[in-house]
Amino acid sequence: MKKDHKLLYYINKWSHLTVKDETAILAAFEPARVKKKKDLLVSGEICDYLYFITQGCLRSFYTDEKGVEHIYQIRMDNNWISDLESFFSQQPSKYNIEAIEDSHLLRISHERFEQLLIEIPQLERYFRILFQKAYINALSRLNATMWETAMDRYSEMLKEHPEVFKRVPLVYIASYLGITPESLSRIRRQK
Repeated sequence: MKKDHKLLYYINKWSHLTVKDETAILAAFEPARVKKKKDLLVSGEICDYLYFITQGCLRSFYTDEKGVEHIYQIRMDNNWISDLESFFSQQPSKYNIEAIEDSHLLRISHERFEQLLIEIPQLERYFRILFQKAYINALSRLNATMWETAMDRYSEMLKEHPEVFKRVPLVYIASYLGITPESLSRIRRQK
């Protein structure tokens, strides 16, 4: 593997790449940077890229008719972020993606991504598993908001992703959990 490259490390967890495959993957991704509070994607634009976060923290959210933001994803180091619906359909996105911290990314365009999947069948396996896991996580999150208490959702997030509480403003965490910042403050006092 190329000098302990994180992207290749995570792909190799569920797939077995050759050196030639690794070289092709690294050539297909281009580095990108986004400063804190800057947008990677704006609602109404087509999401042209799939991003791997090498360092940093980003959020995806939509804004409702009343101007209230609803956070859909919070992603940090060694995770993927995109609007997959827009990326795959090549239709305008409903979401914004914004950097919470200065962030370093690797990105791949829709066209190059599709070519790479044909060139490297093992990569298709990796993304199938990744997207299955993302789908299951989205369903779990939906179920949690319907059937679990806010305290349970908070406790689960604290257990599974404690680093989020060190790097993400509480107002964003509250939105992600589907509660008000005041409710989050009450929950944190009770813990």
